[in-house]
Amino acid sequence: MPIKIPNELPATQTLTAENIFVMTETRAITQDIRPLQILLLNLMPTKVDTETQLARVLGNTPLQIELELIAPAGHISRNTSQQHMLSFYKTFADVRGRSFDGLVITGAPVEHLPFEEVDYWPELCEIMEWSKSHVHSTLHICWGAQAGLYYHYGIPKRQLPQKLFGVFQHHLVDRNFILFRGFDDQFWVPHSRNTTVNREDIAAVPELKILAESQEAGVYAVKTDQGRQVFLMGHAEYDRDTLKKEYLRDVAAGVDIQLPKHYFPQDDPTQEPLVRWRSCAHLLYGNWLNYCVYQTTPYNIHGIRRGERTDG
Repeated sequence: MPIKIPNELPATQTLTAENIFVMTETRAITQDIRPLQILLLNLMPTKVDTETQLARVLGNTPLQIELELIAPAGHISRNTSQQHMLSFYKTFADVRGRSFDGLVITGAPVEHLPFEEVDYWPELCEIMEWSKSHVHSTLHICWGAQAGLYYHYGIPKRQLPQKLFGVFQHHLVDRNFILFRGFDDQFWVPHSRNTTVNREDIAAVPELKILAESQEAGVYAVKTDQGRQVFLMGHAEYDRDTLKKEYLRDVAAGVDIQLPKHYFPQDDPTQEPLVRWRSCAHLLYGNWLNYCVYQTTPYNIHGIRRGERTDG
């Protein structure tokens, strides 16, 4: 089944060329089924890239998805045209009266700031609080995961001595939780961040369960009971060249940036990066949609506010 996105969203053409089944709004109105309502809070600066990456992994499942895009109301995007934002994005005020089967909160390039100094932090807190009663399962990514752990459980982020940058091998801590059903014992995930969350801080919270981690990159995946909240510290959704673009951008700007680890063959930035995380990304997001969202969300979406669950 397809992912339904706006007719003219740039991701439509890209995903269609990749044989990802995309359904435009025009065709979707003829379908007589209950699609999953997924809200994407996009905090990344390169919004079109992020839309495409997440639509790709969310759309590669047998489930029909309706993707709604929102961005902070008071924040002006410097890397995405205002026309694009006005055409495809809503504000939280536009959707706060609705319920959603799933919410994805992306990362953001603001980790150098204390959470409270981020200009949209009050709005993000409002959205995270609202999600507890209006969203069946919320997926937090990278800085979004650190922000969620801080807001919901008071867990601080910690500055790293050096940027964690590259593609790192991970292993499962809990092989039984359905988010990682079908995974190999070891898998790879890209990371790009200057801050982290300490394992002992997470382990001290009884409501949280660590699912996967890395010797080099630390804790990767954390969940609450039944997956109502999932926190991912890395970027499984990244494209082949995402880290390369970031590396070349920083080199051109004179930033002291190390080569991304385990990424370029022979650590040669003139060679095409080796992708070893794509299957992980599709399986991870497919499992989240199927097991944490579809199998337990109520058929009547308004039942989310009443705390209803279903066996699928």
